Amino acid sequence: MELPIRFDPKEHEPKVYAAWRASGGFTPTAGTAKTFTVMIPPPNVTGVLHMGHALNNSIQDIVVRTRRMRGEATLWLPGTDHAGIATQAVVEKKLLKDGNKKRADMGREAFVEQVWKWKEEHGSKILDQLERLGSSCDWTRTRFTLDPSMSLAVRESFVRLWEKGLVYRGARLVNWDCVLETAVSDDEIEMVERKDKLYFLRYPVRGQVGRMVTVATTRPETMLGDTGVAVHPADARYADLIGKELELPFVGRAIPIVADETVEMGFGTGAVKITPGHDPADYERGARFRLPIVNVLTKNGRLNEHAGPFANLTREKGREAVVAGLEQAGLLEKIEDIVHNVPLSDRSKSVIEPLVSEQWFVKMEPLARPAIAAVENGSLRFVPERWTKVYLDWLTNVRDWCISRQLWWGHRIPVWYDEDGVPVASRTDLAIGSRHPITNKPIQRQDEDVLDTWASSWLWPFATLGWPEQTPDLARFYPTQFLSTARDIIYLWVARMVMAGYEFMDHLPMAQRVPFAVVNVHATVLDAQGRRMSKSLGNGIDPLEMIDKYGADAVRYSLILLTREGQDVKLAPERFEQGWRFGNKIWNAARFVLQSMSQDQGLRLGQSADAQTLEDRWILSRLERTRLAVDAALTDYRLNDAANALYGFVWNDFCDWYVELVKPRMQAADASGRAARQTLARALADMLALLHPFMPYLTEVLWAHLHAVLGTKSALLMNSTWPTGAGLAVDEAAEGDMAIVQDLVGSIRSVRALTMVGEKKPLKALIVAPRERERRVLTEHAASAKALSFLESYELVERAARPPQTAVAVVGAIEAFVYLGADLDAAALKQTLAKRAEKLRAGVAAIDAKLSNEGFLQRAAAEVVEGERARRLELAREMELLERNAAGL
Repeated sequence: MELPIRFDPKEHEPKVYAAWRASGGFTPTAGTAKTFTVMIPPPNVTGVLHMGHALNNSIQDIVVRTRRMRGEATLWLPGTDHAGIATQAVVEKKLLKDGNKKRADMGREAFVEQVWKWKEEHGSKILDQLERLGSSCDWTRTRFTLDPSMSLAVRESFVRLWEKGLVYRGARLVNWDCVLETAVSDDEIEMVERKDKLYFLRYPVRGQVGRMVTVATTRPETMLGDTGVAVHPADARYADLIGKELELPFVGRAIPIVADETVEMGFGTGAVKITPGHDPADYERGARFRLPIVNVLTKNGRLNEHAGPFANLTREKGREAVVAGLEQAGLLEKIEDIVHNVPLSDRSKSVIEPLVSEQWFVKMEPLARPAIAAVENGSLRFVPERWTKVYLDWLTNVRDWCISRQLWWGHRIPVWYDEDGVPVASRTDLAIGSRHPITNKPIQRQDEDVLDTWASSWLWPFATLGWPEQTPDLARFYPTQFLSTARDIIYLWVARMVMAGYEFMDHLPMAQRVPFAVVNVHATVLDAQGRRMSKSLGNGIDPLEMIDKYGADAVRYSLILLTREGQDVKLAPERFEQGWRFGNKIWNAARFVLQSMSQDQGLRLGQSADAQTLEDRWILSRLERTRLAVDAALTDYRLNDAANALYGFVWNDFCDWYVELVKPRMQAADASGRAARQTLARALADMLALLHPFMPYLTEVLWAHLHAVLGTKSALLMNSTWPTGAGLAVDEAAEGDMAIVQDLVGSIRSVRALTMVGEKKPLKALIVAPRERERRVLTEHAASAKALSFLESYELVERAARPPQTAVAVVGAIEAFVYLGADLDAAALKQTLAKRAEKLRAGVAAIDAKLSNEGFLQRAAAEVVEGERARRLELAREMELLERNAAGL
């Protein structure tokens, strides 16, 4: 059973994952155990794994594996979102490419059939990729937002809102995507800064030949929809024109000049064109003055019949033609270059057009009230806490939600109309020709639109458990305890799920309706230059490529180590080497330890030896201290803190110190050797268990080897018990004594580095320790201290002056004088030390300049400033030591 020299992820990962699945461990146990539920944020069915997915699912899996090992009945429910706009766009492109087929030519039923076919062939791709990462989801409960059970829930929720008067249809100004030909919500657009032109247009005053009013716009093609111009009532320039009319060029329409106190007199010309059909602010202003709404655009972004001579032109060509016509007529005063924010569709990346359209809306203000209260009364907590403000700001200023989309793929709106167009919502399909439940007239048609994708995913926490049916799963696993998600969808998804929980889980007391107790908002993964990763920039890092190169464990651990709670991370491919090196360190240490146990009998995991030696007492104390720190951090969802605590214990305490200290005893047949091996077995076993949520593959393989070596049987580590610290305790005395040994060894090593003496060259030293405890410890453990610092011998005294030809290191009250030998070139060494001190002095000066710069102190994050201060202290100490050593040569 000897372990190979290196851990091969490609060999072990598929086998281990298959064993996990076969064990049934991903499915929560039956019974009365405390439950812990996590709902995966369902990735789009069109999606492929990106670094954001890799980070978020690593976080969720760490939390889930920990809770499972703690004995809780843990459910991590996976699934995918039908992603209406994205999926329809993908299939439309495919059909056009494969057979030059267009959706409109195929008809609704045939097209939807093709989308389902595509989904069955490609829709599970991202879930398969999550398996590569090691995600321990309960795949037996996988859901899709267009599953029959989800469709039932969506319809039930819509009808309930209809019955309460919270859903309505109306003509409103909406964000219109002219490429996808559908409305999109405010939360589905992104503002992008662009260079543009500002056009100054001159409108003739009717009845006053030669007099003009100048207005400015970035979209001159929409001037054809102007129905008024507003000026401030106190603006003397236009006082005599209020109530008069202007003539709209090209179409000859008379438009009034109205007095509006919201107009800024000092901005631009002081006159503002009003285009209610194509601008949100103008829509509100036009409503106040009861101005007509003129829409000059078709659904696909062409100018329509209201555009006069420009009808049928695209909006881009229309702009060029309108500007040329104005210039020719002498009505274009000037053009200026500007930089401003332009709204783009999150899906098609085309410019959004505000457009008046008949749409379905949900009244949000009544739904928002309990969602606000959930945070205020402590039922819902955000980690980091600062994201609470983002959540509350959106809810306190919430606007009605446009829930209809002009698509074919999605949940069709469950509303039917009679011959007079009277609508009715229904939980069941109403056949064409059947009687309208209210008017008793024949049903003529169903609404053509589908619901916004979020109108199904806002039900995710309970619809996936069987709601509206009162299923055993719903009773057992709702509400959930933990949600991890990106900041981008706090209002798109998180806030709406909270609203839905309070609105639809009305069979529960209010305190139990909130869908999750904690929302973890994870970091954003940026590229090495601090930019968001995107296809357009081509700066993404493929997590699957990183898994192929370094293994899933390395990818997971690196991401958690690099992302402190709430801080974005700049990522480059080589940064995954940190997790890879850590995995190798664990593997090599375990391999070495297991070889020492191969001939031993009677060792038992979970037991501690009768630890008599300082190193045994120390490592078991450090193990317990680490367990307590990791436990507390994981309970509080501080995964980075837990990962760092484990990293420090494994790399420093266990590998660099304990294994080195215990080497002389590992093969001994006496009681001391047996105690060493028992201590190693206990430390290794608990270490693997604590690491398992972070590095599940490697730890599972080592766990199996550990039991094989000891001749014991065990369940998979995934299904084993979380370490409880039984038989362990923090031993302050042992840790204090070991710290003295470590400090001495560290000081001798720093002297070797300082003077460039070989790290293993045998040397002698004089150790000055004024306190009795240090002298006692360094006397009792002289063998260990000398072995680890490669000293032939050292003399231990209470007081002494510095001997000649020695280098000095100071640790607390202890001074270590290391004899450098007769062959030392003191002059050359002194010169080298002086040069290094000068470099350090320059480094200190540079940091001082930063810390005295008020601009830096105000702009830099608090942790960056603190890091600079810590670095300055470190450099100053090193410089002081260099100068002291140089002075004594």
